[in-house]
Amino acid sequence: MSQSRDTFTGNRGLEIYEPLLFEIGSTENCGVDLPDPEPVTSRLGSHARDTLDLPALSEPETMRHYVKLSQKNYAIDMSVYPLGSCTMKHNPRLNEKMARLPGFGDIHPLQPVSTVQGALELIDTLVHWLITMTGMSAVAMSPKAGAHGELCGMMAIKAALDAKGEADRRVVLVPESAHGTNPATAALLGFSVEAIATRDDGTLHADVVRDRMGPDVAAIMLTNPNTCGLFERDVIEIAEALHAGGAYFYCDGANFNAIVGKARPGDLGVDAMHINLHKTFSTPHGGGGPGAGPVVLSEALAPFAPVPFVVKDGDGFKVVEDTNGEAAESFGRMTAFHGQMGMFVRALSYMLSHGSDGMRQASEDAVLNANYVRACLEDLMTVSFPGTCMHEVLFDDRFLKDTGVTTLDFAKAMIDEGYHPMTMYFPLVVHGAMLVEPTESESKASLDLFIATMRDLVMAAERGDTERFEGAPHFAPLRRLDETAAARKPKLRWTRPEPIPEAAE
Repeated sequence: MSQSRDTFTGNRGLEIYEPLLFEIGSTENCGVDLPDPEPVTSRLGSHARDTLDLPALSEPETMRHYVKLSQKNYAIDMSVYPLGSCTMKHNPRLNEKMARLPGFGDIHPLQPVSTVQGALELIDTLVHWLITMTGMSAVAMSPKAGAHGELCGMMAIKAALDAKGEADRRVVLVPESAHGTNPATAALLGFSVEAIATRDDGTLHADVVRDRMGPDVAAIMLTNPNTCGLFERDVIEIAEALHAGGAYFYCDGANFNAIVGKARPGDLGVDAMHINLHKTFSTPHGGGGPGAGPVVLSEALAPFAPVPFVVKDGDGFKVVEDTNGEAAESFGRMTAFHGQMGMFVRALSYMLSHGSDGMRQASEDAVLNANYVRACLEDLMTVSFPGTCMHEVLFDDRFLKDTGVTTLDFAKAMIDEGYHPMTMYFPLVVHGAMLVEPTESESKASLDLFIATMRDLVMAAERGDTERFEGAPHFAPLRRLDETAAARKPKLRWTRPEPIPEAAE
């Protein structure tokens, strides 16, 4: 594993070195002809800039720059992408083709309703599928992604409490293993967040909830399957305790892709749950594309769903925009338009092409693959919680004790082997966490190579091969960065370095 020698260009074969745009182009010129702007009175004062100093590139230079950058990106189309809690699975190209069809890809949210009946029918059909899969009563389609969906669900809960005259209920219970957005969402709405402890096995006991219930508790925000990759086996008892005490059950649906076709949240007592369409049904979560976070609501919360929403009106469809009539109890509007149409098309395409049996198998395969990784690595790596996991497996750093190798070192060494690191140091309930989600779209062959690589790294750490880990990655375009310094002392503006003087002849 020797590193090739330095070259004059900085290139190494087809591994092309690419400088910044500012180092390629000239700020003295512009690639387009722009008219002089009309005189204006600036309100920026001393903050005004005379120029943006944008570099001008020719069209070939621009194309080459971004192609070269794209070749430095890790992608699900290259290999296993083991990020835990992010579901980086294969995105069927059929979904992309459907999203680009005329009538879906080129419509505008301000078109007359009469001209978008097909799109509204698609949304209505998707609503039907989501209600069927979750066992809930209504769906709010407008939230744009997971955290936005959390906000929507908790706003519905707040509206329901206010409608009952229970505005004093302002405590939201959040397990220690929750996603960080859960307490942030609750706090944003004025709730008081109270952390509750989980058991040693990584799950929440119903007695903990029962003991805390009181007239001040508004809701719980519980992820199921949870962030440790475990199914909350007391979920029905937890829901019963909440409802008996007059509170609501918000379920973080980030991991719904592990139970689609296997368990319906409505049957478990859930009152509100967001669904990451982009994660569960199509585009990989974190893939840089648009998100969509519809929220399914129980019968108790359905009247408080936000506008706009689609309803069947005679022979066609209409969009309910105002908070009166059938939307009189709605908490209002969250966003300008009706969600992310492109993701609606992708998600429904995924559902229709898989069918109910195919989506159920996807959930089963995701769980099978995670447990295969666990079974093949648990003799060398330390599994945080014993027994069967769901769609992701959680390791911690106990197996690295006395090796001089940290979780970060181990993850960076994975880059040299051609893998994106797993999720590190999350969830916070275990020390040195390494959360792996192989997803359902990986073959046994691809998982076997990943597992063999992980085993080789563990054995290298155990035999004291610290050079493999110190300073890794060694073969990436850039070496390891000081991430702490980058976060605390960011350089937000590029400045041209001083020229290096040439030696005198």
